[in-house]
Amino acid sequence: MLAWSSVSGEDVVRAVEEYDRLGPDAFFATHGFGPSRSYELVRDGRRYPHKAILGTAYEFATGQMLSPSDFEGGKSGAVRILERMGFDIEPKEDK
Repeated sequence: MLAWSSVSGEDVVRAVEEYDRLGPDAFFATHGFGPSRSYELVRDGRRYPHKAILGTAYEFATGQMLSPSDFEGGKSGAVRILERMGFDIEPKEDK
């Protein structure tokens, strides 16, 4: 079982900042995730891949790198965890 209680809002913000610093391709290559399919974390008017951000926050908090198959990204998974932490999650916008 994953220790989501170890992940703080600060870890999530750190993951967002890492995404901004590296850009999507380097972020995904570094942390082992890909773009979101259904939902996005919305912060300061910008949209982020919610599952990748949460997985990276978990890595920052625990030192354990996760793969996308280690946890669910949908409403009962990453969406719920991030919303409980006070983050805004919205359906992914089609571009």
